[in-house]
Amino acid sequence: MNHRTYIHNLHRIIALLVLFFACSIPGHAENKPEPSAKQPLVISLDDAVRIGEQHNRELEIARLDKRMAGQKVRESWAEVLPHLSSSLTYTRTLKPSVMFLPVGALTGNPSLGTQAIEISSDNSSIASLNLSQNIFKLSAFAGIKAAGLVRQISDQSFRQTNAGVVTSIRRAYYDVLIATEKRKLVEQSISRWEAARKDTNALFRQGVAADIDTLKAWLSVENLRPDLIRAQNNEAITATNLKRVMGVDQETPLTLTSSLAFHEIAVPQSVAAAYSEALDKRPDVRSLSLQAEAENAKVMAARSEGLPVLSAFGQVEAQTQFNDGTSLDATRWPVSSTAGLQLSVPIFSGFATSARIQQAKIERLQTRTRYEDLKSQVRADVEVRLSNVVEARKRIDVQSKTIAVAERSYRITTLRLREGIGSRLELTDAEFQLDTAKTNYLQAVYDYLVASAELEKSLGRIDPAVEAKM
Repeated sequence: MNHRTYIHNLHRIIALLVLFFACSIPGHAENKPEPSAKQPLVISLDDAVRIGEQHNRELEIARLDKRMAGQKVRESWAEVLPHLSSSLTYTRTLKPSVMFLPVGALTGNPSLGTQAIEISSDNSSIASLNLSQNIFKLSAFAGIKAAGLVRQISDQSFRQTNAGVVTSIRRAYYDVLIATEKRKLVEQSISRWEAARKDTNALFRQGVAADIDTLKAWLSVENLRPDLIRAQNNEAITATNLKRVMGVDQETPLTLTSSLAFHEIAVPQSVAAAYSEALDKRPDVRSLSLQAEAENAKVMAARSEGLPVLSAFGQVEAQTQFNDGTSLDATRWPVSSTAGLQLSVPIFSGFATSARIQQAKIERLQTRTRYEDLKSQVRADVEVRLSNVVEARKRIDVQSKTIAVAERSYRITTLRLREGIGSRLELTDAEFQLDTAKTNYLQAVYDYLVASAELEKSLGRIDPAVEAKM
């Protein structure tokens, strides 16, 4: 083998070794496709509410509480329905039972003493069927009534939770909208200052503007960069909160189709009208009213503990006994049956019954006091919510006019600067006034929408649209 052939083969061996090690590296073994990103969830405000009503965990807990209350109603009926039970016992005799009989009773000689006689078999079994039925038990009917009221209270609690969840979703949705709009305002401001900086550079090249003007224009743009970063971060945070209250996966991107636009709602004409509507519709008011009725049932149940209880019972029983070696076919199962009535009359319970009656009465007074206090809170709540809606509505009217004036002022100031008769300070002030007017308008619309959602909750206008399957 000549030297050239040896070098050629050596190069081939080295290339094969490099290829082998490259293929054996995990990162280069195969080009695995990256997992595809999740498709964005395109939702309107109504879609967000609907999804939240189906997947919000707090609402799901309230829905399970409703189911629990339904089962408690079923349980309370057990006191007035028949109770049927059966039993089967088997006994193996390890040492037989005996009975002592006097031997003299058979022979006529009492001095002979007694004799032990086995009376038990090796095996014995008893099968029985027992039936009991309460005929008169007033506490049972009081319990049924109280359980029914508890179920109604659970329904109102679900409505209250639903109203809170819906309001939270609406507010979170509006938070994302205003965060997005504020981010857009910063981007628009940067875009305007970029255009102004170009104009300033052009004027500087023409000798109309000074070098300090170009520096100020550059600083105006760069000083807005941190504001944009904060706005983008706030937008991401609000989107995270919206996904949380909706009960969707945090990895799912959102695309909102509703806009932060003014939508006027029907507002009560007076605080008195709002208060009347709230008392009629609010679930917490209804719940406490039902609680007062439940306390009356508790008082009746406590009093019924001192009344007689009449019940009926019946039993069917079959039994057998047999010794080892006896075929089961040869055993006998004689059947006996009994039926009867039982009257239980409490006479003295150590003042326990009277103490429970007084406790139930005190709880009833507490509930009535809480109900009156709640009505006072509702009156103050609807007044505050109604005032917030009216105040935000007025600010919208004012700021909508301010924006038009601020935009016109900014256009005039920009033209003056381009013609060389305006100043950088005038443009800065016009820019600030325009941003302030737009921000104030957006804030007023946001405040109105949030106040409207809170007012509707305060008035009890929010009801579950569609409940998930129970």
